[in-house]
Amino acid sequence: MQICSLCPDGCLCYNKFMNNLSLSHRNDILQYAAETYGAVPEYLWASTPDAAVLRHTDNRKWYALIMSVQKDRLGLSGTEPIDILNIKCDPILGSSLRTERGFLPGYHMNHEKWLTILLDGTVKPEKIYPLLEMSFELTKSAGKKKTVRSKKKPEEEREER
Repeated sequence: MQICSLCPDGCLCYNKFMNNLSLSHRNDILQYAAETYGAVPEYLWASTPDAAVLRHTDNRKWYALIMSVQKDRLGLSGTEPIDILNIKCDPILGSSLRTERGFLPGYHMNHEKWLTILLDGTVKPEKIYPLLEMSFELTKSAGKKKTVRSKKKPEEEREER
């Protein structure tokens, strides 16, 4: 199907537009993570040099993974690559979101606790960023728990037991 008259062998403009849109989402998310969380993406695997891991600096836990995957590996039709964002998600919310377009079980992750978001424009950025925030919160260090001291005298506590 030819959409424009500039591309002689079918419309290449649409594919270029979609690739740039995906790249833009990837870059926007990485920039947001850098500005919001001080994140520096890590590229851990030679076999997937575009896979960017975002993790906490203190506990080293991942809160996001951006990578390019062939569509058929996600159960989608086609073999062309698509950018995805994996985030940790509340299991109940994740189950609900997986019923919507653009949300899938976590690719190569625990399907109950991780969610894959397609970065092809199907999911709007204003829906992605709060989910990234949730993932950051779910994976951060618990911190030191406060000990609540009883106001009762030790003798009174012993009497209650």
